[in-house]
Amino acid sequence: MTFAAELDPADAARSARAERRSAQLLEAAARLMERDGSHAVSMQSVAAEAGVSVGLIYRYFGSKDDLLLAVIIGVLDSFATRVPAAVEAAGDDPVHRLAAGFRAYCEVIDERRHAAVLTYRETKSLDEAGRARIKELEVQTSEPLRAALRAGVEAGVFDVPDLELAAYDLLLLAHAWALKHWYFERTLSLDTYAQRQLALVLKGILEPKHRRRYADLLTN
Repeated sequence: MTFAAELDPADAARSARAERRSAQLLEAAARLMERDGSHAVSMQSVAAEAGVSVGLIYRYFGSKDDLLLAVIIGVLDSFATRVPAAVEAAGDDPVHRLAAGFRAYCEVIDERRHAAVLTYRETKSLDEAGRARIKELEVQTSEPLRAALRAGVEAGVFDVPDLELAAYDLLLLAHAWALKHWYFERTLSLDTYAQRQLALVLKGILEPKHRRRYADLLTN
């Protein structure tokens, strides 16, 4: 294939339409599966929710299990794309990198709340290969937070005895926005939630001599 062909406007338009359609189907499936459970959801009900034909769904996904796996992987793919970008945009300071990464996690969770809840409720419904893939991707997508924590320890800014535990604590705090959204949304915006959770974490891991420097991040 030539470079010109790769940039053909018609091909690009078709690809964009396919991506939008796939996203529409995944969001419809996530809403239904969160509400009713994956076992109670059929391809027909997903089609009705998305306002498309059943045949169209089968053009994208071979089975309901494929659809469920794609819903969950979609969240992890968003993490894999947006969290590293946010961390890099924050510069070299490990505290700012950690803060940017955590906020990006929270933003993805907010945008994909239905799918995020499914990662907890329905992963057990996947086959062994699907579960193994999800676990592998989850570890990979947590690496930007782990790396920021590690850099902070090496710079003498953080006191973190267990990097793995700290990284997963941050992941769980981000996911809690989806899991307990019914409660948090009554009094907190996403920005306030992320800011307050981050402040609680930083107060626990920042070396005391550096707290004044990052006072803006420690404010609840």
